Amino acid sequence: MSGFVEKPEPLQVPGLVHLHTGKVRELYRNEAGDLVMVASDRISAYDWVLPTEIPDKGRVLTQLSLWWFEQLADLAPNHVLSSELPPGAPADWEGRALVCKSLRMVPVECVARGYLTGSGLAEYDESRTVCGLALPEGLVDGSELPAPIFTPATKAEVGEHDENVSYEEVARQVGPDTAARLRQATLAVYSRARDIARERDIVLADTKFEFGFDGDDLVLADEVLTPDSSRFWPADRWQPGRAQPSYDKQFVRDWLTSAESGWDRRSEQPPPPLPQQVVDATRAKYVEAYELLTGQAWS
Repeated sequence: MSGFVEKPEPLQVPGLVHLHTGKVRELYRNEAGDLVMVASDRISAYDWVLPTEIPDKGRVLTQLSLWWFEQLADLAPNHVLSSELPPGAPADWEGRALVCKSLRMVPVECVARGYLTGSGLAEYDESRTVCGLALPEGLVDGSELPAPIFTPATKAEVGEHDENVSYEEVARQVGPDTAARLRQATLAVYSRARDIARERDIVLADTKFEFGFDGDDLVLADEVLTPDSSRFWPADRWQPGRAQPSYDKQFVRDWLTSAESGWDRRSEQPPPPLPQQVVDATRAKYVEAYELLTGQAWS
């Protein structure tokens, strides 16, 4: 059992119809038929949405996504129509609400990996493959791959795991033409972002994208290249053969699995609230990632 420790009640806003509560976002539709995506300060770990929020997280990730959309505009159109606050929306949505095109979403998590870690490492250790793709012998946690690879996954509901699948399974689900377009777009966007991150002394180890169709156009959607959807590592501390320090919620994961938390992730009990020092350290990592990548001070 997993999911929300305390599922929030969505805010009712005049002129907007609430559609969905996700792990960290609320989704609405406005009177024009566009989507309004609101990033909360919720944080998830180990398939649970935790009861403790991380201040400013929603704004940081929204503003970082907007910055990345600008860097990638020539490679992939995106779904953002406006970052202006919708009429009637509460003031605290400022900076974390986006008005977006309504797309026909592709039911695939489009994952690109340039380095071996996480679920990819677990599969490699068993079979020397990731999503059925053969890789060389001798790779370890954190190894750079000979070339970036497309390793798609199924999209899971809140409280469930995404599951890695083969390219052939994606082609079966969405058709060979769409599968080929997803792979090409995913690797092109990853490669551009990896190079931008390198210029800032950051390793982009892997990331996941979501795409949808606007007519026949493949459009980049949801959040993009944030610490919630990507692994960013400080380049000067990258050392294959061990877990890498990262700009994400590792402080949360480490505390939850520590003796101090008293929580057994294998149990069906929900995780406890986070202590203030973990909240503060996690917020600082999100802000640091934003500032290093964009070159802009967070305010």
